[in-house]
Amino acid sequence: MPVKIANQKKVIAALNKALAWELRASAMYAHYAAYVKGLESLHLAPLFKREAGESIGHADKVRTMIAELGGQAVTDRDPTPILHTEDPRQMVQEALKTERKAAQHYSAIVPMAKAYYPHFHTLVHIQKEEMDAVVEFENLLAV
Repeated sequence: MPVKIANQKKVIAALNKALAWELRASAMYAHYAAYVKGLESLHLAPLFKREAGESIGHADKVRTMIAELGGQAVTDRDPTPILHTEDPRQMVQEALKTERKAAQHYSAIVPMAKAYYPHFHTLVHIQKEEMDAVVEFENLLAV
């Protein structure tokens, strides 16, 4: 039996947006890990692979929440294009944009899920990880 929370349809829709963004992020990071070259690859390839794995983990948690709420999880990634580049700086800039957008998604969802503590707790942790990634990419770009 699905869990019932206030604004259930709105929460499911917001979770699906976050899920689609996570699916996009995992594809982008896997792509960049394969294409980063040179000295930068020593640091960036493992970072991008770690971020791809984190996105897959976030997607799994969000998908499970949607199922528990009785919703249907999306299976397609967000349609925002993934920039193909072999320029490491551009890759990091794109990663920063992606992490900022993910943090925005979760910042909008967290207050909606406050009434259901298990989801709220998980979403707060995901939000923190997204914000940590924002700081990491900002530091790499020295912004």
